[in-house]
Amino acid sequence: MLVTVIDYASGNLASAARGLALAAERQSITVDIRITSDPEIVSKADRIVLPGQGAFADCAAGLASFDGLQEAMMARVEAGAPFLGICVGMQLMAMRGLEHQITPGFGWIAGDIAPLPAPGLRLPHMGWNELAFTPGSHHLLDKLQPGDHAYFVHSFALSGGNDSDLLATTDYGGTVTAMVARGNRAGTQFHAEKSQEVGIQILGNFLTWNP
Repeated sequence: MLVTVIDYASGNLASAARGLALAAERQSITVDIRITSDPEIVSKADRIVLPGQGAFADCAAGLASFDGLQEAMMARVEAGAPFLGICVGMQLMAMRGLEHQITPGFGWIAGDIAPLPAPGLRLPHMGWNELAFTPGSHHLLDKLQPGDHAYFVHSFALSGGNDSDLLATTDYGGTVTAMVARGNRAGTQFHAEKSQEVGIQILGNFLTWNP
């Protein structure tokens, strides 16, 4: 199984690759994990992971700056390859980002990436927070329990999304989208690669997900 971690100069690429390798080992899955910006490799991927950190607009511009990379990723996902966006990688799935300016996203899920409303709380939202979800509602949540903790670092979050795309939430001054999925495209607002056992389980679930 070829798993590509998209390298567009943003995100914890090595950490994501290590997390995927550990998840594969625990699932007894043989994987070829490539950190790559090569469109030819991406076009052959069985699964695609898009990490991201920083500002939405910067990540969108960075991805677009690699000749043919975004197009290859989009085409492979459209052909059915499972996709996992992490942090800003998840945010890019939305219609638009509103950080500093209006920046188009992939348009895969409804909603905008807007400032996190957290009155009286420190931003960025940084640290461990509980996940709320319905057990058994999605393969990516298999072997997890409501109340499990994941590691978040963000000041912007999905706003105006569809409930049908929502897998899990957390609470930070109100309900915050933590995981989304539509078809073969999924994302985590939190850093799965930094979320210890919970993150490894989600990455393992992604490797065995057949949407």
